[in-house]
Amino acid sequence: MAMILEKIGLKSFETLYATLIKMDYTQPVSDENVTVMDTTFSDIPDKILAKYGVDPNRVCISGDSSGGTLAAGVTQLIQNDPELKNKLKAQALIYPGLQLVDVSVPSHREYEHGPLLPWKVAIKLGCLYFTQDRAIPQAMMKNQHMPHGSMHLFKLVNWSTFLPEEYKKNHVYTEPILGRLNPSYSILLDTRLSPLAVNDSPLQNLPLTYILTCQHDILRDDGLMYVSRLRNVGVKVFHDHMEDGIHGALSFMASPIYLKLGIRIKDKYINWLEENL
Repeated sequence: MAMILEKIGLKSFETLYATLIKMDYTQPVSDENVTVMDTTFSDIPDKILAKYGVDPNRVCISGDSSGGTLAAGVTQLIQNDPELKNKLKAQALIYPGLQLVDVSVPSHREYEHGPLLPWKVAIKLGCLYFTQDRAIPQAMMKNQHMPHGSMHLFKLVNWSTFLPEEYKKNHVYTEPILGRLNPSYSILLDTRLSPLAVNDSPLQNLPLTYILTCQHDILRDDGLMYVSRLRNVGVKVFHDHMEDGIHGALSFMASPIYLKLGIRIKDKYINWLEENL
């Protein structure tokens, strides 16, 4: 419906999407003044644990979809900050988006038109994290958005290296094209937008990790590559893959849209937490 309204000029996709999200918005429990793009955490996590009486040895951070992006980024920041004494016991990422460096991986190509999260829509929503400049999603759809000086990131998200063979199929790897976006956006180099695009050394400090991926999902390969990279550096990873899974299924566990798939994902996730947290 959002795509139809945008095509006939009544309302942009992102405006309608934002309206729907606000209807189900829940105020945060914490009263700390923390924004997503804070450059440092300072002592905020430790203060929150003390204030709410949380056992610092049993903390897991989790998120699904873009929430998985944030959870992965925050986990990297916490685990690699020497000033934070309390570290995470685990992270749980449900069909996470983990990189904006290469937007032409096999799952992007196979599920370009959905279900639920089409490729073009995902790019437009992802770009809203840092700009409303419409030139960026246009360049991204051609995989020509990365600025000069970012080639070192390509090897970190190279699906031909990190994807299991069964997901490569007959796809041919081609590198993103550098420097076609004018002006270039250095924020695209920020690993908080692309937790997958970090070197091995920060990954070695990550905690016990749960990752769930869905077969029919453009973000499938981000999760699969993260599983490979974390295991390669010795992080203990538990991976669930839903062969009949679609993106966002966890959101449909009650009327008016009820998916048994969402219940199964929830059960797998909760069972893992109960056994490991």
